[in-house]
Amino acid sequence: MALFSKKDKYIRINPNRSLREMPQAKPEVPDELFSKCPGCKHTIYQKDLGSERICPHCGYTFRISAQERLALTIDMGSFLEMFTGIETQDPLEFPGYQKKLASMREKTGLDEAVVTGTALIKGEKVALGIMDSNFIMASMGTVVGEKITRLFEYATAEKLPVVLFTASGGARMQEGIMSLMQMAKISAAVKRHSNAGLFYLTILTDPTTGGVTASFAMEGDIILAEPQSLVGFAGRRVIENTVREDLPEDFQKAEFLLEHGFVDAIVKRRELPDMIARLVRLHKGDCL
Repeated sequence: MALFSKKDKYIRINPNRSLREMPQAKPEVPDELFSKCPGCKHTIYQKDLGSERICPHCGYTFRISAQERLALTIDMGSFLEMFTGIETQDPLEFPGYQKKLASMREKTGLDEAVVTGTALIKGEKVALGIMDSNFIMASMGTVVGEKITRLFEYATAEKLPVVLFTASGGARMQEGIMSLMQMAKISAAVKRHSNAGLFYLTILTDPTTGGVTASFAMEGDIILAEPQSLVGFAGRRVIENTVREDLPEDFQKAEFLLEHGFVDAIVKRRELPDMIARLVRLHKGDCL
């Protein structure tokens, strides 16, 4: 005889027992119905964030996809995507890399971590690039470097301003030194665009780190940032271990960078389209 008997998985109904006494099934809460704000730590009902994805308590701007960014920024129907279909040669033949890329393409609907093309923003035509952290943390691989380089080259030829929303975890380790080389490649294209007397506007979003920060993200003629965005090169712990000092609580936040002169202005998400158009007109010499 077994020492322990298995419990019946079915509930036996006692006709003499009231329904209130019977065990009730726990209500099922759908996934992703609520989000926790990284800024104020409040738990927020998703619908309360709105299409702009902004915390109603502290104003923290949640990360959004490239598609959501387009919908919030450009004039409806004006975006013409360019430089699609470029594929990495996988220079290191990194194990599992091609499978990961295929998975990310299916998950995000993007071909890579940056979307490039032309668009109208409040009637002003710009060459537009949007990095999407949902695609391998918007890491900078050879395709990202090629697409942004081509965007600047096209803008130089067509005499267009460039507006670039940056978001990245840095260089893509699966492509090694080829990834790091994109820093110089893009910077050279930015310089040629600048030599032609054209305007380059950077908008730093959360997070913008690593080699992206160390190159084209900080090379704009004007550098804007969204509130509370994380912007930096090395990680906080790496820096603290190197300098052997405790860093300020807001270190590497957009507000800290503004205070120390690395950012020209912090602009709320809903105000960005008007600000972008105003700066483009200012550079053109048009009336504000």
